[in-house]
Amino acid sequence: MSLKDKVAIVTGSSSGIGAAIAVKFNSEGAKVVLVGRNEAKLNAVAAKCNDPLVIRAELANDDDVKRILDETIQKFGKLDILVNNAGTSVMGSILIGDIMKALDDVFKVNFRSIVYLTKLAAPYLTQTKGNIINISSIGGQRVSSVPVLMMYTSSKAALDHFSKHAALELSSHGVRVNVISPGPVKTDILENTNTNISWETFASKTALSRVSDPEEIADLANFLASDKAKGITGSVYVHDNGMMLRN
Repeated sequence: MSLKDKVAIVTGSSSGIGAAIAVKFNSEGAKVVLVGRNEAKLNAVAAKCNDPLVIRAELANDDDVKRILDETIQKFGKLDILVNNAGTSVMGSILIGDIMKALDDVFKVNFRSIVYLTKLAAPYLTQTKGNIINISSIGGQRVSSVPVLMMYTSSKAALDHFSKHAALELSSHGVRVNVISPGPVKTDILENTNTNISWETFASKTALSRVSDPEEIADLANFLASDKAKGITGSVYVHDNGMMLRN
């Protein structure tokens, strides 16, 4: 599933799923654009890639989003693949915390920036008959039992629906749009958020009694980005070890 000479933007590629996707794409011959906020972590991922473009950017900032496309085209002259992976979560529900702050902060990154980046990327993707992969979550397909995750899961539901609309509109131009919805994936998120729950607890909630590694999501993204998936668009791929089956 070679991606030789393809140019791919991967947001949120400083760690976790985004980093795994960028490294996988690069190993398959793609020229990757690494986008994230943590420069040190971005550079660590860049060290695993061949001649990447590293862009430190805040996706909640429209000027930064535009700069991602501008710098990509300036360096590579084209765009074949856009992976919208970056995301954030701010706790808040109707009765707990500040739901309006959660709404604004989460939707700016998890939804608005993706809409804007898709709009900016579309003219270049139509030229290359490229494709978009949006990283969502199974939270977009079910109501969380944790009320303060309300805005996070709502943003993922919005992303799923937007992706299908985008797939339909861009299909006449030969551009494919697909979604990957992971369940629990072993990244540094528990450490970064000081969460008490363990990966073993997450594993116990899945049908297969396991948690995925980021590389598994990267393998699926590589398939969807390749010509092997040339007939697939508007699809939402659940990769959750059967977690949704248990709920």
